[in-house]
Order: sequence, then structure tokens, then C-alpha cells
Amino acid sequence: MTGHGTRFTAAIVRPPAASYAAGLTTATLGTPDLSLALAQHAAYCAALEQLGVRVTALPPDEAFPDSTFVADTAVVTAHGAIVARPGAPSRAGEVATIRQALEARLGTVAAIAAPGTVDGDICQADRSFFIGVAHRTNEEGARQLADWLARAGYSSCIIDIRGNDALPHLKSGIAWLGGGDMVVADALADHPALAGYRRMVAPADETYASNCIRVNDAVLVAAGFPVVAADIAGLGHRVVTLEMSEFRKMDGVLSCLSLRLP
Repeated sequence: MTGHGTRFTAAIVRPPAASYAAGLTTATLGTPDLSLALAQHAAYCAALEQLGVRVTALPPDEAFPDSTFVADTAVVTAHGAIVARPGAPSRAGEVATIRQALEARLGTVAAIAAPGTVDGDICQADRSFFIGVAHRTNEEGARQLADWLARAGYSSCIIDIRGNDALPHLKSGIAWLGGGDMVVADALADHPALAGYRRMVAPADETYASNCIRVNDAVLVAAGFPVVAADIAGLGHRVVTLEMSEFRKMDGVLSCLSLRLP
């Protein structure tokens, strides 16, 4: 994989359930509007399809309010997948249906084993992965994931963000745009693991937009953050903006909403 990296052909998503507002969050932005969240999710899926990605929507799962954030439950690569072990006990039951969905497409998948936890702290940059050790991903989980990635032919680097309350997950503050370009939150701007990248630092009031996703020929960026959108476009990338207000209220970001498959 070179250039902008893997082209995605399919994605697994799950719309928010009726219980969505009961999910985990550290945000203080109010209660999410379910109907608006569903509309924003539908627009997200439409954007993926317009970029050549076939979207499979799993049914909403009211038993798990956070289950719309499917990307927290697995890591998918061109050489296989591994299901995570969420660090939040209330999310543990989400993994079973995601595993079934992945096995139906990819065959046998690996799994993080106790006492390891991996939960939403992964950023892929072509053949390299950055793994965050944070509130819900522990050192043992990060080690297991790094070992599995190495066997699949990928390099990885562990970034410890414990104590950084501005970043609920590593991926809340980092995104690979393709090539040598990276968007990062200010808290990660000088991290030595990112020294080889051209880093575009999001302004403090646009940190949320430092999570964006490269999907084939475009970069999806949360709407309402004009500086980040303009800077990404200035690097030569096509930008597609999407409303994310109802997911931001629940600590959700663009990369959480789909498991993208090569």
C-alpha cells in the first residue's frame, strides 16, 4: 500500500438505537436528539457510498447505547481483523455481533484476550499503526494488538495519553490523511512518534475536527470547523464535511461510525 493507502470497498455500520442517549460520555453538550442523530448517520452512510464504499447496516441494538460506534470494537486490515475487548464493561456485549459480521466476510478473526483491553485508540497510517494507551485501552491490550499487527506485516507504535483529559481516545486527536500528512491535536503536535509526518495542528477551538477519515479519494471532516477543513484542502485533499453534532455529544467522532474494509 502506497500513496493514500488502502482503498475501501465495504463498511459495516450500526445506526443509533432508541437508548442512544444513555451511552457513555464526558461531553457537556446536552442530550442528543435521536432523530437528528439518525439523519446525520444516514448522511454519513450516503457519503461513504458516494465514495465507492458498499455499506452494510447492522440493526440498532437497544441493549447497548454506544453500539453505533462500531469502530471501537475491532481493527480491520487488508490482512485480517481482530476484535477488541472494550475497556468499558457496558460495551463488552457489543463485540459478539461485530465478530459475527466480520467472520461472515473475512473468515476467522483474532481477538484481544483478558486482561487486555482495546477500545477506540487506533490510528492506521498505511502500513503503520499508532496504538493509544488510555482510559479504556491498557498496556496489555496494546501489546497484544501490536504483536498481532506484526504477524500481519504491519509496524506499530504505542502512544501513552493517560493524564491527557482533552483526548478521550488517541483517535480523538489524530488522523492520517494519506501520504505523509497527518492532522493532530495540539497535545500530540510534538510527539516524537509523529516526527516523520507533515503535521497539521488543529487550533484549540477545533480540536474535535482533528479526527477525520480518509476514504478513497476524499477526507471526511466534521462540519463547523472551517480552519481544519481549509487547511486539509490546502494540502491538496478533497474535503467532504458532515454534521456530527449529535455524535459529538456522546464523545463520538467520524472514525467511530464505521468499520471500513479493503
